[in-house]
Amino acid sequence: MKTLFTPFRWLYVIYALLIFIAIMFAILPFFVIFSWGGRFHGANRMMRLCMFWADCWMPLVFMRHKNYFEAPHDPSRPTVFIANHISYFDAVILVKTIRQNFRPLGRAETAAIPIFGFIYRNAIVTVDRSDPKNRAESVSKLKELLQRGISIFVFPEGTFNMTSSPLKSFYDGAFRIAIETGTPIKPLLFLDGYKLMHYRHPFSLSPGLSRSVYLEEISVEGYTLEDIPILKKRVMELMERKLIEYQAPWIKG
Repeated sequence: MKTLFTPFRWLYVIYALLIFIAIMFAILPFFVIFSWGGRFHGANRMMRLCMFWADCWMPLVFMRHKNYFEAPHDPSRPTVFIANHISYFDAVILVKTIRQNFRPLGRAETAAIPIFGFIYRNAIVTVDRSDPKNRAESVSKLKELLQRGISIFVFPEGTFNMTSSPLKSFYDGAFRIAIETGTPIKPLLFLDGYKLMHYRHPFSLSPGLSRSVYLEEISVEGYTLEDIPILKKRVMELMERKLIEYQAPWIKG
C-alpha cells in the first residue's frame, strides 16, 4: 500500500484532500462556537477538535498512528514539547501525538489560508519571525500559557530539515522559555512524516504508519540563560542519537 503508481497516487491525494476538506466543513460550526470561548478555554476546545479531525481523517485515508514511550509522561503538568520537523504532515502527526491541552507555535503566514486560517490563528500561537515585536508578543503568549498550566509545542529547527542529517541547528526560543518559566522539556521524535509526505511536494501524500516517540524529560532545574547552548546541545544530542537508533529514513551516511 505504501508505494503507489503515479496515476493512483494522484487519485489517492485528491481523495484524501476531499475527505480532509469535508471533515473540516462538517466541524467548522464547532470551531466558530469554540472561538468565542477565548484564547484559553476556547482554544483548548479547538485543539481537541483538531485531534478529533485527525482521528477521523487518518483511518479514512488508510493511515494509522502509534505513540511509543521511552519514559513515562505526566500529562497533568505543563511541558515544553519539541520535535524534529521534516514534513507538512507533521501538523497532523502533532495532534495525534500530544493528547492533552497544549498550544503549538506556528508560522503567521499560514493564517492567510481561507477558512483553515481562521481555525489556525484561533487554535495556536502564531509568529512572524521577521517582526521582532511580533516574536516578543508570541513568546509572552507562550509563557502565559505555561503559567496557566497549558503545555506548548515548538519546532526548535524553525523550518524543515532538508538535509540528510538527523537535525538542523536549533533556535534558542524554546529553551529560553523553558528556563525562564522553570518548565521541563519533553523531546519527541516524528519518524515517518518524511515518508508519508515529502517536504518538497505536499502532494506526495502516501498511506502508511506514522510513529512518534516520547523521549525522557529534560529538567531545566539549575540552568540559567547563559546555559542555553549547553541545554540545546544536550537535547539535540539525545534526539540525534535516538533518530539514528530508530533509523529515521532521511538520514544518510
